[in-house]
Amino acid sequence: MRTALVLVILTLLSGGVAQAECRLDRVELRNDLAQIRFDIELALTHEDRSRGLMFRESMPGRSGMLFVFDPPQPVAFWMKNTLIPLDMIFVDRAGTVTRVHEGAIPGDLSPIEGGDSVYAVLEINAGLAERYGIRAGTQMRHEVFSQGPAIWPC
Repeated sequence: MRTALVLVILTLLSGGVAQAECRLDRVELRNDLAQIRFDIELALTHEDRSRGLMFRESMPGRSGMLFVFDPPQPVAFWMKNTLIPLDMIFVDRAGTVTRVHEGAIPGDLSPIEGGDSVYAVLEINAGLAERYGIRAGTQMRHEVFSQGPAIWPC
């Protein structure tokens, strides 16, 4: 499964046929209140996920980092060496938000649990989840969901 995901990403990066409206550097979220787009960095490897957004002093307003866990698994985050407050959006394999943790505190070592079957986590600036009504049930669209039962496909 991980090999298939890497192949899809490499094909797109090398100029392969891209699906309509999907980009590797962008996620879209929609619910009954809003549809919003974030420019993102992907964290696919263990090293990328371990470093995350640590040591950054700021992040543009409509930016974030998408952490991908293939296969879906229990995950917990912490804010060690993270300097900016974040909202963490936990997503299942179909691209549905299952949990939102708002306002993670910089430097806090308390584990932030995401659930038992997390496929992706989107970290964005604190306060944006509330501003855009991002909550359980919100749908996410990104190329990483294309190999699964995506509710909002590319």
